[in-house]
Amino acid sequence: MPGLPIAGAQPDAPTRQGAIMFAADQASRSVGMELVHVGPGTATVRMRIAMQMLNGHAISHGGYIFMLADTAFSVACNSDGQVTVAAGADITFLAPVREGDVLLATAIERARSGRSGIYDVTVRRGDEIVAEFRGRSRTIS
Repeated sequence: MPGLPIAGAQPDAPTRQGAIMFAADQASRSVGMELVHVGPGTATVRMRIAMQMLNGHAISHGGYIFMLADTAFSVACNSDGQVTVAAGADITFLAPVREGDVLLATAIERARSGRSGIYDVTVRRGDEIVAEFRGRSRTIS
């Protein structure tokens, strides 16, 4: 898969832009997210669920899972070097997530037309899918 893995070779400038954007993302990095891969229209981000991310049912608050998926979506839709923001998104939670679980969110571009795009993000714990996210993007420059 072409792109920028963590210890990868020199990426092209647009793909590098996705990595630069993630490096400046204080919100995502403050909860321990790590960029695993970025390539044209794709990104993978990892996060371990910490105790402070648990809700009153002792499972991960859905907002953290959404944030992980949204971060992968954001890196993927900015991987071409154009400034792109979310126009909307939704998520379906499929399985509970617990403290210590390591989640991997993989985003992929499904369609682009003009300034609009659609991206799907699958959030996994190992081989198990725990959430599916669909993001709609809008290029602003």
